[in-house]
Order: sequence, then C-alpha cells, then structure tokens
Amino acid sequence: MITDFSFQQAFESLTSKLAAVVFYAFEINGVAIPMVLIWLISGALVFTCYLGFINVRGFGHAVGLLKNNKSSGATGEISPFQALSTALSGTVGTGNIAGVAIAISLGGPGATFWMIVAGILGMSTKFVECTLAVKYRQINSDGSVSGGPMYYIKAALDKCNLPLTGTVLAMAFSVFVIFGSAGFVHVNQGFVQVKTVTGFENAWLFGAVYALLVGAVIIGGLKSIARVTSKLVPLMCGIYLAASLLVMFTHFSAIPSALWLIVQGAFTPEAGYGGFIGVLIQGFRRAAYSNEAGIGSSPIAHAAARTKDPVSQGFVGLLEPFIDTVVICTITALVIILTGAYQTPGLDGVQITSGAFASVVSWFPWVLMVALLLFGFSTVISWSYYGLTGWRYLVGHDQRLTQLYKVLFCLIVSIGAVPNVMAVFDFIDSMIFLMAVPNILALYLLLPEVKADLKAYWQKLPR
Repeated sequence: MITDFSFQQAFESLTSKLAAVVFYAFEINGVAIPMVLIWLISGALVFTCYLGFINVRGFGHAVGLLKNNKSSGATGEISPFQALSTALSGTVGTGNIAGVAIAISLGGPGATFWMIVAGILGMSTKFVECTLAVKYRQINSDGSVSGGPMYYIKAALDKCNLPLTGTVLAMAFSVFVIFGSAGFVHVNQGFVQVKTVTGFENAWLFGAVYALLVGAVIIGGLKSIARVTSKLVPLMCGIYLAASLLVMFTHFSAIPSALWLIVQGAFTPEAGYGGFIGVLIQGFRRAAYSNEAGIGSSPIAHAAARTKDPVSQGFVGLLEPFIDTVVICTITALVIILTGAYQTPGLDGVQITSGAFASVVSWFPWVLMVALLLFGFSTVISWSYYGLTGWRYLVGHDQRLTQLYKVLFCLIVSIGAVPNVMAVFDFIDSMIFLMAVPNILALYLLLPEVKADLKAYWQKLPR
C-alpha cells in the first residue's frame, strides 16, 4: 500500500535528483558554480559583444520609444508599454526583496556590483529574445497573438534542417513553462510576510482569497492582465521605492561609504564570503534569477505588443532588466547595506529586508508586506499567461481547454500558502531554468538574423 508519506518521499527524491541535474555545479576554490548560470551569463556576454553593446548605445532610443508609445496601424493585442508592464510584473517579485538579501548575506555587499553588471549584460539578451518573439509570432484568426520562444525555437531548428528536433525542443519548452508557471513561491512568501506582520495564520483562507483575485484577472485573458499590470507595476514600484528612499534619506550621510563598500567588496571581498569568485557568483546568480534574461518567459508577453517592427519591441524589452535589476534590486541592496541588516544573526531572506525597514520605522514591515503582496500577485498573473501560451501550443486554442487551464492554475495557487508544499519549489525552479536551454540555443542560431534586422532598422530610422 502506497501511503501519502511514501508518495511525498518519492516526489522529494525525484525533485532533488532533477534539481541536481539542472543546477549541476563545479567548484572553484570551494565555491559552487552552476552550469545553468554559466549558460545564461555567457549568452548575455556573447549577445552584448556581437551586437556592439546594444544595451548601452540603444538605451536612449529605448526610452524614447516607450515615451512615444505609438502603435497605430500596428498588429498586436496590447501596447508596447503594456507588454513591458506585463513582462516586468513577471520578473519584479519576491526576488527583488528576499533574493537580494540572500545574495548579500552570502556574498557580502560586493555581490551588488556584480548583480548590476549581470543586469546590464542581460539587457542584450532581452533585446534578442523580444525581437525574435515579435518576428516569429503568429496572428490568429480572431486577432489574438501567439508568440514566444516555442515559435522561434521551431523556426531556428527548421532553418538548420532539423525540423523534428525543433518540434521536440519547442514542445519541451512549452512543458517547462507550464510547470514553471505555478506561483507557489510568491503566494507562500506573501503569506509568510502577512503572518509575520499581522499574526494571521489561516494558510488555506489566504490561498483561497488569493486564487479568487487571480481568477478575477486572468479570466479576461491577456488584455485583462495587461490592463491590471500596466496600473499595478507603477503603483507597486512607487510604493516600494518611496519606502526605500525614505530609509536611504535617514542614512544619507552613509551612502558614499556604502557605495564604496559595494565596489571594494566586489574586487577585494572578505574570505568569509567565498572570495572573489563567491561574491561574483552570488551577484550573477541573483540577477539571473531576478530578471530572467535568457529564460524565455518575458518574450511571451512582448510578442503580443502592437508594433510594426520587431526590433522596436526588442529595444523596449531591453529596459526590463535595467528597471528590475539595476534600479529596484540595487535600491534594495542599498537599504540592506545602509542599515546593516544583513549582519543581523538569525535573519534570512525577506526577514533581512523587513528588518532593514523596521530599523527606521517600526511600522515599515506593513509597507513591505503590501509591496511584497503586490509584487507576488503581479508575478503570478503574468506567469499564468506564460503557462497558458505553452498550454495552447501543445493542445490548441479550444476555449474549453483554455478555461480548464485557468481553473487548474487557480487551484494550484490556492494551496500555495500551505507549508507542506515547500517540496515543490525545487521542482518549479528546475522547470524555469530548463526553459533557458532550448531558448538560448535558438538565440545563438538566429543571432545573425537579429544583427541584420538591427542594421536595417538603424538605416530606415531617419526616414
């Protein structure tokens, strides 16, 4: 007889083995370096150099496109700004609050410097991803858009005369994004902060209410999600940044020394943080986990943008890692370093960030709770669309099957706050980072196309 306990043991064993493969790491000076991180960062470095540092020289043009936001006569479902907001809502989440704290506690203040460097490199990856997502998207008979890595993965391998391999990899990506879309960690971390601040302990009720709110948004499809995220992203970023700036203002005189500590720690770190390699890896790891450059999630949202030129949406997309990592993650890091919260024993993850805010004003954890809930909620609704796109790629666009996915997604969200689901976190992380394998492979294969398209774009821009 198979008991629940034996099933749980079997699942945990399978998950741990899967995670060991996906996050396989080799050691340098006792520091574990995951191969998937090398895959992501090396890709970003190649794209940056091959495209002539498009992340730097194209930044001003990207901001200009977002400010104009003109899309009249263009094909697509949502505006370029809504596409960026939807993509940002999928990346700006608990990683910007709890993840940065973990990086600094493990790698010291110097991890912030390498986090910024990785974020800047990731802007080039996003440019390539989002350009290809629009270029190879499909416009359906009802005017809706289907796009994302699964479409350009298939196209890339077809051009290499490997159609069967392309089909398999595109379907594999779709499976990975479906399982990776489960929002357990965001629901769970939100509940932990609510419980810490308010003492509320009913995980089932919290999960049920959360699922109902998610369902109310995603039932309307991408346009509904885009409407919510285009309002929610500026609001949640505004609340969090305002609170962070207040903390920084109270420690204003210490900001120069904190910045020097970041630079100094990046190149001459303390041995306790794993030395130079340890600090670098922690910074790169947090940036990759936070902005998801190379994972292939955000291009699904950008594919639906109303735009006449794929390259223009690529420029809009490169702003995403800048906002997510260079701005929000860096401000979180400064708050933690200025208050010294990362040196407080017994604190971990979101508790470090919460402690940093509480050190200035006792009720600040309430502000952080609101920000964390908004960040997590926006991530969950965006990933619901990513998962739905993978689902439709596999089973088609039948409305009954679409509604079935949404119901299943909300059911999964409803149990996300229950403590005994923690075992599935490694499984979900494995699925998300497996997405990067076929995605970056396709980016390499289609990179010459992107460079040619970029050259043509610059040439016709004055006209």
